[in-house]
Amino acid sequence: MAKKHYIIPVFVPHKGCPFDCVFCNQKKITGRTKEITAEEVDEQIQEYLSTIGNLNGKHVEIAFFGGSFTGIEKMKQEELLRIAYKWKKRGKIKDIRLSTRPDYIDESIMKFLIDYGVSIIELGVQSMDHEVLIKSGRGHTAEDVVAAVKIMKQYPVEIGLQMMIGLPGDTIEIANGTAEKIIDLSPSFVRIYPTLVVKDTYLEKMYLQGNYNSLSIEEAVVISKGLLLKFLKSEIPVIRVGLQPTENILLGKEVIAGPFHPSFRQLVESKIFKGMLDYALSRQDIKNHSFIEIQVNDRYLSSLVGHKKENINFIKNKYSIKKIKIIRNNDLKDTCIKIIKSGEETFVLNMKEYANNAI
Repeated sequence: MAKKHYIIPVFVPHKGCPFDCVFCNQKKITGRTKEITAEEVDEQIQEYLSTIGNLNGKHVEIAFFGGSFTGIEKMKQEELLRIAYKWKKRGKIKDIRLSTRPDYIDESIMKFLIDYGVSIIELGVQSMDHEVLIKSGRGHTAEDVVAAVKIMKQYPVEIGLQMMIGLPGDTIEIANGTAEKIIDLSPSFVRIYPTLVVKDTYLEKMYLQGNYNSLSIEEAVVISKGLLLKFLKSEIPVIRVGLQPTENILLGKEVIAGPFHPSFRQLVESKIFKGMLDYALSRQDIKNHSFIEIQVNDRYLSSLVGHKKENINFIKNKYSIKKIKIIRNNDLKDTCIKIIKSGEETFVLNMKEYANNAI
């Protein structure tokens, strides 16, 4: 299947933010330490576009990552946005995306961004809990988030809200509370990031002094599973779960502790598919049946089967099924499973239906 959505990333390392959140070292996260110039951005866009080729039917966006964009000096913002907007006006790209802080949004900022074609804005919310925000050194409040979203909704932009789990003082109950407050704000999409202990951060110092315990991968997966289902039930897309691996962001390099896994989202989705299989089979007369067939879209085959066939072995043992055949069926919607017993369709379930019943 041909790729249709392309993102041209432009990293703005730790610019525009006077705060030092305990977990943050943007130079390590982005792998970039030098300030980027308009010329470099222009060249980067041209290079990316040349690799994409024919743009017909393709969605291309320019995304400014890495810093609180609207906190950068106004001249620098204008310099970078002017280049991106040039390509948008030419019809070469569809969206301009940027990330910033909730307390760096107001009416004048929004008008400025709209004038330069910005169409997607992500806010680093991280938590909606007062104590967690203070302990994490965020420098903004939950009320700032609510106020920012209220202003943004007056303009033609998609709104993304990013949350983190495992911050100092965070618990599964607090994380769920943050998700519920984010849902109340009705964003266009969300991201979920487990907290990692990165070198040269205050969190590293806390960790080494024994004042902070990071989540295990299993704990982070369980929490993220519940959050993903919660957002799914509310029909809010989760476009990322876990940090994307880079040359720097690997355990033993710049990450010294925390629930990092290069396929973290797959771990979470695999846990959900395990629950889906259990839910579906528990509603069928399937105990001690010798053979069943499970169909799934090829995209989710690995998540369905689980690591080392964990999910398949689980239902085999629980329901005393002797043989299970897994079939790729790309006519099924992405997160749908179909269970067939004795050659007849037995049960069809998608992740949204499961979310509606599981939480």
